[in-house]
Amino acid sequence: MNLEEINRDIVTNKSRKRIGRGIGSKTGKTSGRGHNGHKSRSGYSRHPMFNGGDLPLVRRIPKRGFHNRWAEIVFGVNLEDIDAVFAVGEEVTATTLREKGLVKVRCDEIKILGNGELTKCLKFTVTRASESAKEKIVKSGGSIEIIAAKRTPKERVAALKIEAVS
Repeated sequence: MNLEEINRDIVTNKSRKRIGRGIGSKTGKTSGRGHNGHKSRSGYSRHPMFNGGDLPLVRRIPKRGFHNRWAEIVFGVNLEDIDAVFAVGEEVTATTLREKGLVKVRCDEIKILGNGELTKCLKFTVTRASESAKEKIVKSGGSIEIIAAKRTPKERVAALKIEAVS
C-alpha cells in the first residue's frame, strides 16, 4: 500500500440504495431481504438476547447465590484513615467524610471501624460504629454520637400507625 492509495476509495457523499425498483437494479422484487422469514417482514426487530435455535445464553449459564436488591449498602471507614485526614477538634460526619475523599462510593450508611489508632480528639456524628471504634474514640478524648439512619418506607408507615393509635 502506498500513501496516495489510502483515501482512494473513500466516498463522502454516497447516494442511498434505491430498493424495489425492478429486476435490473439488483435490489428489485425482494428488495435485498431474501425470500421468506422473519427478516423479510416489515417491523422485524430481533430481541437483543435472541440466539437462533440455541438455548439462550441467559438460560445456559449457571445461577449462583442470591442478591438482595433492598439490602442496605454499608461502607466502612477505618480510624487510621480518619486520623490521617482530619485535624484536631474537627467534626466527623458523613458529609465531611465525603468531602475529604474517604467515601467515594454510593452507600446508604457509613460505619466507623476500629482498625488502627486514633491520636486526635475528634467529634463523631455517625449512624454506625463498631464497639472497638467507640472505645478508641473515647480513649483519645473525642466524643461519638450515634444518630438514627434514614427510615425505610415500611418503618415510616409503622411509625405513622403508632402515632395514629396514641
